[in-house]
Amino acid sequence: MDALAELLDGPRARGAFLLRSVLTPPWSVRIADLAPLTLVLMVRGDAWIRTEDAGTRVLRPGDIAVIRGPEPYVLAGDRETAPRIVIGPGQVSTADDGTELCERMDLGVRTWGDDPGGVSAGGSPGSAVMISGTYQMRGEISGRLLSALPRVLVLPGDGWSSPLPALLSDEVVRDEPGQDVVLDRLLDLLLIAVLRAWFGRPEAAAPAWYAAQGDPVVGPALRLLHDDPAHPWTVADLAARTGVSRAALGRRFTDLVGEPPMAYLTGWRLALAADLLREPDATVASVARRVGYGSPFALSAAFKRVRGVSPQQHRDRAAAATWRTGWTW
Repeated sequence: MDALAELLDGPRARGAFLLRSVLTPPWSVRIADLAPLTLVLMVRGDAWIRTEDAGTRVLRPGDIAVIRGPEPYVLAGDRETAPRIVIGPGQVSTADDGTELCERMDLGVRTWGDDPGGVSAGGSPGSAVMISGTYQMRGEISGRLLSALPRVLVLPGDGWSSPLPALLSDEVVRDEPGQDVVLDRLLDLLLIAVLRAWFGRPEAAAPAWYAAQGDPVVGPALRLLHDDPAHPWTVADLAARTGVSRAALGRRFTDLVGEPPMAYLTGWRLALAADLLREPDATVASVARRVGYGSPFALSAAFKRVRGVSPQQHRDRAAAATWRTGWTW
């Protein structure tokens, strides 16, 4: 498995929140749901994404945005309109005065908004229609994937071709047995397809390891590390497998990836460990074995040295965040 495939192997929606929104101008919604990741597919009209740390981005029909949380952001029909609706944890919607809007703005199966006439394909002119898919728990999206993404990325609709947006548009309003599972899997597939297309674009500023995958020496070395992180790798092993000297591999790997092979392996193992430690049944000992540490003590020492907390503290913080907010962090 290559490094990108390993990174994209993580999305596992479980009861994801999917909604078609139909809104008339001027509209503006503040999203403060604490969710780790949301996809927004613009079906009709334009929308502006406003964040404190990533500026303002516009979505045109056919564009897809991937927005990384948990910090709040605003979706609006223009650059200036102040939020009139707030979406909080649990996807509870309220007006800016606190009045609950969930029932008042219900327009049918997974459809919500203030324009009943805009629900049909030939609805009210000027209304905006968008589909949002929200991963509600961090355990559904690996920390490794989140750390590789910008705060907001926009994939232009004319920059790629896929049947998935149209399929999601059709399926989101169906009310059939097993539909939640169908939508979970469609959301996973759409996220993977969008990220694969986006990573290949020049403006993506993809991580160094992404470009390094195409190198005839470093690419195979990366795949070896990702395929079997628990193996007791050495630079000599990797050099022998890739057909170059240790010095040549070390130099080339560092130039392309930005760090030496063993430093990269340590970071990869600890990133895997951080994700695995969130699993309810995982123990420090079992995670240590899975990521290549000979004992839980060895993993704990490396984890604390690099991340500043012990594996147990990492787990405790995740559990505390779950208790406080209802989300799995």
